Amino acid sequence: MTLSCRRWRRPATMRERGGDRLAGLVVDGLASYRLAKLVRDDRITEPAREAVQKRTGPPEESSLAYLMTCPWCLSIYFGAALTAGRLLWPRATNAVARTFAVSALTGLTTQHLDQD
Repeated sequence: MTLSCRRWRRPATMRERGGDRLAGLVVDGLASYRLAKLVRDDRITEPAREAVQKRTGPPEESSLAYLMTCPWCLSIYFGAALTAGRLLWPRATNAVARTFAVSALTGLTTQHLDQD
């Protein structure tokens, strides 16, 4: 039995130029920021945070409850998920990442413009 080794070729979506890579990094960074904000601070996820704390205890006693309140911790997991998503499902990940990035930009701009 002969095994042939073919050189792995990255999908076309991964073969980007420098500017495209930088734009992708910015989009993923903003998306990760927004996802962390969503889990940690938004009212819509408050019932989930409360349920986790009720089940596992306060952040001081529970790793999972702590994770849900730590933006640095959340950002690592969301960044890893976006990176994996870009490798496995580039188009879908791009759509999701852009949606969260636009949400982040809108929120940051609104915060900045609403300051008196």
